[in-house]
Amino acid sequence: MAHRRLKGDVTASSARIFGEELRFYRELAGYTQEQLAKLLHCTRPNITRYESGQRRMPPEMVVKVDALLRAGGALKRLWDRVDWNAEVEHPDWFQSHVDMESEALAARIFQLAVMHGLLQCREYAEAVFAVSDAAGKPEVIEERTTARLARQKRFLDPDGPLLLVILDESAIRTVFGGPGIMRRQMQHLLAVAQLPNVIIQVAPFECRQAIIDKSMVMLEMPDGRTWVYSESLDRGHASDDPATVAAHRRSYDLAHGAALPVADSLALITDALKGFMDDEDRARRDRLAEEQLQRRQRGRLHRGGPRIPARRHPSA
Repeated sequence: MAHRRLKGDVTASSARIFGEELRFYRELAGYTQEQLAKLLHCTRPNITRYESGQRRMPPEMVVKVDALLRAGGALKRLWDRVDWNAEVEHPDWFQSHVDMESEALAARIFQLAVMHGLLQCREYAEAVFAVSDAAGKPEVIEERTTARLARQKRFLDPDGPLLLVILDESAIRTVFGGPGIMRRQMQHLLAVAQLPNVIIQVAPFECRQAIIDKSMVMLEMPDGRTWVYSESLDRGHASDDPATVAAHRRSYDLAHGAALPVADSLALITDALKGFMDDEDRARRDRLAEEQLQRRQRGRLHRGGPRIPARRHPSA
């Protein structure tokens, strides 16, 4: 028999309470998540998100599932009382964003300082993780890098979702891993920018006063809603509140107006690429000069050392 399993934290959000009730009635009816997903023409991960309060169930689906599970209108009444526009914050905040990202029809991004994950090449991603809390743990760096690159596949496909990115100039000037890795990252940007579903623009330093003060992402979902996502020091923030979305869309539009046209943006990235190539050549010459200096110093030390007479053989 199914049991109500409301979490111990009595301050649980109303969205989570709805999810608990959904799970209660599903189990009472004897359905698995997979079985219910088939009946509702959705996926099992979606049922998991509905039951955990991470995702808003569409209203027409609520009516259908209420009748299907014979909840007597309880689920619909509870759903109506949930503030679905409230900001979503939970411990696995980033995974929730990745889940939505995997279904989004379009992503509009404004990025400061660090290249956005959907545009990072492998070497750059490894360098970023190397200076995070994964530093010194090669297996963790490799795992996180692989996961990051996997997120890119559907967006970096010519038939993939629309990807519109505005990079603050700081994102192409801030060095991670040295000039060689930055050269590779700039080359990757220029290659990705050739995809028909990808548009990359750069907002130069001189127009910063008109630019957003933190990175943000707007995801357009199949259900017609738009979610805004941003991060603070230790938490992600996602919201589909119409007022919040409208405010961020206005900021994004202003940033778009201040950014360079696509051709000029790619020219700036090309200029950055040449600069990193020059830095890489300079660093290579410096290393060679240092190695030659060390060899000369070792040679002088050997030649200038005390002379030790060879021991004469007793038979001599």
